[in-house]
Amino acid sequence: MTHAMLKGSNVPLKATTVRAVLRWTPGQGVPDVDASALLLGPDGRVRSDEDFVFYNQPRHPSGKVWRLGKKRGAEGLTDTIQTDLAGVEPGVSQILLVASADGVAFDTVRSLSILLYDAATDGDPIATFDIRPETGEETALICGELYRRGEGWKFRALGEGYSNGLKGLATDFGISVDESEEAAGTADPAPLPPGPSLSQPLPPEQPTAQVPQQQPAYGYPNNLPTHGYAYPDGSFQLPPQGPQFIGR
Repeated sequence: MTHAMLKGSNVPLKATTVRAVLRWTPGQGVPDVDASALLLGPDGRVRSDEDFVFYNQPRHPSGKVWRLGKKRGAEGLTDTIQTDLAGVEPGVSQILLVASADGVAFDTVRSLSILLYDAATDGDPIATFDIRPETGEETALICGELYRRGEGWKFRALGEGYSNGLKGLATDFGISVDESEEAAGTADPAPLPPGPSLSQPLPPEQPTAQVPQQQPAYGYPNNLPTHGYAYPDGSFQLPPQGPQFIGR
């Protein structure tokens, strides 16, 4: 049974391992989207930079949160974060599921959604959430969160955005950024090649419907665009963006 979620709604999770799949429709001028996760303590901040799981640090040291990578399917491109909820350290109270668009505003990203699966089964999604940015100027979005409730876990649909990209979002939750490298002029990542022609848009959200979905297959074709920023000496070096934070 799939829950089609509205912004701010939540659903309890019986699954012990979940797969959060970001999905969007590619097209001319549509940026590549990256999934990432931040593991937060009771104070709402990371305990160290190791609590940031992203393209240059794809697996948490605990081994309980990791990126599965991207795939191209009939319904669009996906990027995926998997979490072993049963094994997450007691010091982690919530896990933010994040999308970033390489410094490009999300108003150019078509049909962005997050689908949450029980990783132990081949069934329909537990929940789906069609993400609609509030202003369109966001370059990073908190799509949803996994959070503890009593002895269990729940998922909440969020869709909150930042206009200063993954750097702004990460630093807001306590990630250290190498400011000296920024001052020296960190190079922007090379532009991505144009995407394929737009496929048909995904259907609009149906809040009350139980929507069946196909379980995705995983694997990352070698011809998909990839990128990553420089990451020497353990310091995050994300490109500078505008200062404004939207919608939190």
